[in-house]
Amino acid sequence: MKTVQELIPLAKELMAQKPSAKLVRMYVLGGVLALFGAVLGLMETVCGPFTAADRQREREATLAELRAASGEPAPQEQGKPLEAVQGCRALSNRLHAS
Repeated sequence: MKTVQELIPLAKELMAQKPSAKLVRMYVLGGVLALFGAVLGLMETVCGPFTAADRQREREATLAELRAASGEPAPQEQGKPLEAVQGCRALSNRLHAS
């Protein structure tokens, strides 16, 4: 809200200086692009977790189809949480010697 309150005096100052039409167009274009970027950023922030979950579901479905097509049985660790499955592998990736 603070930036909106600062915009009005800025617009009044710009109009008092009698800017050219091209300069006014540039300011308007910049403001519209900034507003458009803010709206897109907000939408990405709000919708981001949903799209990530959809991608994960699609990936799991594709892997299940590939396993079914090749005749491989489903992995035994299907009921375990993802952190538990990844925790077993993390021990082999040591970052330093002990």
